[in-house]
Amino acid sequence: MAASFDRRASEPAAPVASPRAAPPAKASHDVAAPPALIAFMLKSWKPRPRRLPAKVAHAAAHHARRRALSAMFPGEVLVIPTGHEKVRANDTHYRFRPGTDFFYLTGNHEPDCVLVMLPKRGGHEDVLLVEPNPGRADKTFFTDRNKGELWVGPRLGVPESRARFGVDRCAAIDELTAILARAKRGGVRALRGLSEKIDDAVPTTKAGKKADQAFAAALSELRLKKDRAELGELSAAIASTHRGFEDVIARMRGARSEREIEGVFALRARVEGNDVGYGTIAASGHHACTLHWTRNDGAIKRGDLLLLDAGVEGNSLYTADITRTLPISGRFTGPQRAVYELVAAAQDAAFREVRPGRDFLAPNRAAMRVLTEGLIELGVLRCSAEEALDDAHQYYKRYTLHNVSHMLGLDVHDCAKARQEAYKFGKLEPGMVLTVEPGLYFQTDDLTVPAALRGIGVRIEDDVVVTKTGMRNLSAAIPRDAADVEAWIARVWRKPRA
Repeated sequence: MAASFDRRASEPAAPVASPRAAPPAKASHDVAAPPALIAFMLKSWKPRPRRLPAKVAHAAAHHARRRALSAMFPGEVLVIPTGHEKVRANDTHYRFRPGTDFFYLTGNHEPDCVLVMLPKRGGHEDVLLVEPNPGRADKTFFTDRNKGELWVGPRLGVPESRARFGVDRCAAIDELTAILARAKRGGVRALRGLSEKIDDAVPTTKAGKKADQAFAAALSELRLKKDRAELGELSAAIASTHRGFEDVIARMRGARSEREIEGVFALRARVEGNDVGYGTIAASGHHACTLHWTRNDGAIKRGDLLLLDAGVEGNSLYTADITRTLPISGRFTGPQRAVYELVAAAQDAAFREVRPGRDFLAPNRAAMRVLTEGLIELGVLRCSAEEALDDAHQYYKRYTLHNVSHMLGLDVHDCAKARQEAYKFGKLEPGMVLTVEPGLYFQTDDLTVPAALRGIGVRIEDDVVVTKTGMRNLSAAIPRDAADVEAWIARVWRKPRA
């Protein structure tokens, strides 16, 4: 990586408490197990197979990423936690999703784990700390409703994790204190914000906070360019998303509510992937003019448009991010088509600017010019394009609201902690994956907009990768042009329903 990072070290680490959650407090509905039951439960179980698991998919890529990170911070201890389950309500939790940087470096889905990279001659030793699996030798397998095997399923375990993730060493999470205490005294950088126990227990100073921020930026910037394995996972997530959109189209003809649309897409995401990559936006009619409309409680009405912004997050955690604006009746009205085709033209202009060496914001500038000139032709803006585009005015933003691109990968808004000079104000490079998503949004109460256009919201979004000579649209198979969208809907509706 060309950038240099602030290497001022934090204070040496003090003993660190294990990030493992405390045993759950007994709830009012819990019943204590008598000693006789505990003794009975601990005996007469079939021995577990001793066979170690196969290596995780893309283990070589995870190893290469750790080596790249190691080269950035020689001689320093690096601490990357994955985080913990989060409470949804009372004693129920959200489904766990690993910390992005931790998963990027390991491929491990389990909560409460920590990757510690310890300096050694020529690099770092990779130490993965995980929850041990005591099997049926400890009563917690049936008494601990948060972690017990009979409650939530087995943990992989220590030797199994070392074999699965291909790290140098694996240890129980309770050994974290001793491992850091034995580490060579010197700089310690920790990824903050994922584990309060790590944040509290790994001490830092004012200089150390800057060092940790630089560490987080380095991890984000390491992920700016995708390797072959990542592009394959993104392409698979996009293909699943394509199928999810067709599920929605099939249901759209008879659907009554936006929530039906959300649910239909979510089924595809859970069947073929880990989940949706973000809250699905299923915005019909004027709801499409609210950028992040996720209430999804509106009615589906013939004659309206449905703006569907959704993505399947694969089991590899890479997510698609696709938007299509669909005529619910199957055909665009005249005003709807005029707006749609203007947005499509803006996206075409943005595509032409996605190539190596171009500014990250170049696609946005190209799209905004096309949209601005189109807004003048539609009678929305009543000034020259140069006046509307002038940085001192930016009148077009009343109707466009957002820029057209963000990075995409393990996070829907990927690499968010990268420095602006490497991202927003940086240059596009081969391997970068970004969205291209212009839109126009005409509010129902906007008197600057002709009445026939009010309440129309259109966004078209595709996921593209920068190549050596230009770009490749990873989602090109999903119909985009107005006529192709109408033909797509008709084709899906002709299919016999399962």
